[in-house]
Amino acid sequence: MKTKLIIASCFVLLATTATAQQQYTLEQCKELALKNNITLTTKQLDVNLSKEQQKEAFTNYFPTIHATGSYLQANKEMLDMDITIPQMGTLPLSKLKKGKMAAIMATQPIFAGGRIVNGNKLAKIGKEAAELRQKLSTDETLLTTEHLFWQIVDCREKLKTITVIEKQLEQIYHDVDQAVQAGVSTRNDLLRVKLRQQEIASNRLKVENGLHTLQLALCQFIGISPAGFSIAAPDISMPQSPAALFVEAPQAVEMRSETHLLNKNVAAFKLKKQIEIGKRLPSVGVSAGYVYNDFMGKDQNFLVGMLQVNIPLSDWWGGSHAIKQKKIAYIRAKLERTNSREQMEVQVEQTWGELQEAYKQVLLGKTSIASATENMRLNQNCYKAGTIPLSELLDAQSLLQQSKNSYSAAFTAYQMKKYSYLKVTAR
Repeated sequence: MKTKLIIASCFVLLATTATAQQQYTLEQCKELALKNNITLTTKQLDVNLSKEQQKEAFTNYFPTIHATGSYLQANKEMLDMDITIPQMGTLPLSKLKKGKMAAIMATQPIFAGGRIVNGNKLAKIGKEAAELRQKLSTDETLLTTEHLFWQIVDCREKLKTITVIEKQLEQIYHDVDQAVQAGVSTRNDLLRVKLRQQEIASNRLKVENGLHTLQLALCQFIGISPAGFSIAAPDISMPQSPAALFVEAPQAVEMRSETHLLNKNVAAFKLKKQIEIGKRLPSVGVSAGYVYNDFMGKDQNFLVGMLQVNIPLSDWWGGSHAIKQKKIAYIRAKLERTNSREQMEVQVEQTWGELQEAYKQVLLGKTSIASATENMRLNQNCYKAGTIPLSELLDAQSLLQQSKNSYSAAFTAYQMKKYSYLKVTAR
């Protein structure tokens, strides 16, 4: 029994360890975001809704069918008249006191002022616009995931730097303590080191809290439990130059989903204007049906057919103003498209400039780390040789920490800017 309990405990320990070690790459986080994000689920429902609306619009091509039935009961005959027949004299005729009727009619529209055709085109545009909005929402979801992921990377790199600094301070504290015991240094230097250690401990708390908050935000966004969550450490060595990513702004804008959505919006307003005009045009339809009744005391059934022409006349009084409203809305949609395209071109140029700047910051950060590392080495040697005070060594350590933090911040900022540029250039 004890052996079984030990084996079971081992399995539980292994499962707990596996959970604790669960790590997610950037691509895995993106896949989860696309799968579990509530906003994307809502956008998919919008697409499904627009598809049903398109199918509904298509049914307007089909004939409309109506069935009616009625039963009549009067207190006396409704048809009461005398009929004169030669050689037979006058005969009374009394009918239509009670009876029943049933009819089924089908009406096929032939021409409806283009409303059916344009209505179907408008429904198709609605579906395509919903799909484009879903694509935009997908892009935004991936962008948010990317930003949260790289902010977590930045926090983790800062914690790595803090760990290195803490070890250095431990060694410095040990060296200063020995110097104090040997009488070649004062306890004031030891206090300086302790204050620096407390400052680093405070920084660690801030970074750890920030990391925890960012991980909770990312887990909520991609729809997983934060228990045991961790990201796989990416390589933050020198990135490639962004030169290969460059796209001319007008070309980039032409490929963007926002541009396609603006085009759909203009096309939709144009169709709405044509539909409004179509409401004032004549409509033509053909009806056919079957009718049964026994009002005259015997069963009667017959087929009927007719051509219907409807010409709206008074509708033009207010209709002309409704048409003008649609024309104005159409013109406004075209102006908004032009303005938005110009703004997107500016956005592309601005994002490209920010991407280049971010890359240069990474280059500077790499150089700063090398300089700060060498500066720290020289100051350590000089302090051990007794040629510089402790304050200069601590200053050199601060510069090294700042350079490493600046590099991680610059690298993660570059990654976020790169994805932003890929997004605004439709890639």
